[in-house]
Amino acid sequence: DSYSDRELQDHFDTFFEDVFVEIEDKYGEIDEMNVCDNLGEHLMGNVYIKFVNEADAAPCVKALNNRWYNGGPIKAELSPVTDFREACCRQYEMGECTRAGFCNFMHLKPIS
Repeated sequence: DSYSDRELQDHFDTFFEDVFVEIEDKYGEIDEMNVCDNLGEHLMGNVYIKFVNEADAAPCVKALNNRWYNGGPIKAELSPVTDFREACCRQYEMGECTRAGFCNFMHLKPIS
C-alpha cells in the first residue's frame, strides 16, 4: 500500500490528537508532546511528553507499560530531558540533517 503525503499527515495528526487527549484526560495536563520522525531505530516513533506537573509522569509511565498499541507493547520510561529544544536537531529544523539515520538529536514530526 502506498499513501499520499496528505494521507500520512492526516493519520499522524489523528494519532497525535488521540494520544494527547487520552494522556491528558487520564494522567494530567500536558505542557509539551513531541513525536520523533528520525530514521534511526533508537529514536524512530518515540513520543516524548512533558507534564505541567512533573509528579504526573510516574503514574503515566507505570500505566502505559501495561498497554499495547498497534500490535506491540508500549515501552514507557521517565526521561531526564526537561528542555526539548536542547534535544532537537538544528540541521533538521533548517531543512536537512546531514547525519540522517545516525543523528542522535530529535527530528520532530510537525502536526498540521
